[in-house]
Amino acid sequence: MLLHDARRDARVDDVGDLVVLEEQDRSRWHREQIAEAMPLVAEALRAGPGVFAVQAAIAAVHCRAARAEDTDWAQIVSLYDMLQRLQPSPVVELNRAVAVAMVQGHRTGLEIIDGIAATNDLENYHLLHAARADLLRRLAAFPEAGKSYRRALELATNESERRYLQRRLKEVRGENHGE
Repeated sequence: MLLHDARRDARVDDVGDLVVLEEQDRSRWHREQIAEAMPLVAEALRAGPGVFAVQAAIAAVHCRAARAEDTDWAQIVSLYDMLQRLQPSPVVELNRAVAVAMVQGHRTGLEIIDGIAATNDLENYHLLHAARADLLRRLAAFPEAGKSYRRALELATNESERRYLQRRLKEVRGENHGE
């Protein structure tokens, strides 16, 4: 919890809009809380990696990266592999797919997400559609990204998340993209 709380001030901007992890101003993270949490994470993992310890370890990898591009995504994939063994779920697999995309490429992550989507287990989970849309956007597949952003918007109930998705949808609907 310390690691998640340490990032709270960077999660929204001055008007309350969502700031995704990749775009957060890491100087707004509470470094003293991160420093306090790191030994606790290590101790929890030594005690035997349970679900909460692995989740904390994933957050710790993010917190160790001074910049988003410094994130050790391969380690995060390994931790999600462990979490999937401990607590298999489509949500864990979705999060793992995003990490895989950062290591092996957006198309590979998208293939995993499309496999999850094919099961319909997360059809009504807005983050499935938002993650799919984000990878499609990164692949410049703007019309398809737009469809996924619209589906995510249909399902999202948090207003900050809705505004974020609306901004992304407008971005992929730009005049140059021909949607």
